[in-house]
Amino acid sequence: MNVAVPSPELPEIEGCHPLFRDVPSSVEFSKLRKRLVRQTREALEAYSMVKPGERWLVALSGGKDSYGLIAILLDLKWRGLLPVDLLACNLDQGQPNFPKHILPDYLTTNGIPHRIEYQDTYSVVTDKVAEGSTYCSLCSRLRRGHLYRIAREEGCSSLVLGHHREDVLETFFMNLFHAGRLASMPPKLMNDDGDVKVLRPLAFCAEADLARFAEAMKFPIIPCDLCGSQEGLQRNAMKAMLDDIERRMPGRKDTMIRALTNVRSSHLLDRRIFDFAAI
Repeated sequence: MNVAVPSPELPEIEGCHPLFRDVPSSVEFSKLRKRLVRQTREALEAYSMVKPGERWLVALSGGKDSYGLIAILLDLKWRGLLPVDLLACNLDQGQPNFPKHILPDYLTTNGIPHRIEYQDTYSVVTDKVAEGSTYCSLCSRLRRGHLYRIAREEGCSSLVLGHHREDVLETFFMNLFHAGRLASMPPKLMNDDGDVKVLRPLAFCAEADLARFAEAMKFPIIPCDLCGSQEGLQRNAMKAMLDDIERRMPGRKDTMIRALTNVRSSHLLDRRIFDFAAI
């Protein structure tokens, strides 16, 4: 049976949320934590994500990004900067050898309210997708549909995802190179049914920072054995390209993110968003 697990009572921890009780005391980690919190706050405020009193469903896959997401949101909530209720949710998709105990144990130990949902989408994906093709698109659609349903069942207004700066940029270039459109991964959108918002508070956070954060926090990472094992994904090519640009011209990723917030419609070619005939 799929049920939400309430947060158990925990002893009061001086100075931090219980999740941060054993973190490194180094200046380097403190700066990293503050940077991620600041960048998350910037996204929350810039895109008007927070409405006090709402309940958010935070998708938790077991990867570094979603662990970082729930930790940073809990840090903000502990500081009194995020007046919403958080419910972590893991969708167990029936992948072989998935360690079912890791997330429930971690969430319970740290007093994090959560729901674990089992839905065998793995069998559907492997049955429908031809051998050698990529699973990510269908897997993502199936997962998102179940998460929307769970959000409704739990009274959550928003589904919160752990996509970061590199995800945003990779999606932009995938659209540019393969779909022939200027589009990316928005920090905030409404689902097709118009009843659940999708939020991406880590949109300004660097993947490398999240990786260092995950290592320092000692998150029990669960690898994806489905899409993570496939070679030649378009997204991997975009990631390699962006990493190469960043190596040769440090700071370009931040510049690209700023560019996505600074669109000049009159300097593009789309007649639907600028009235060229009026000039």
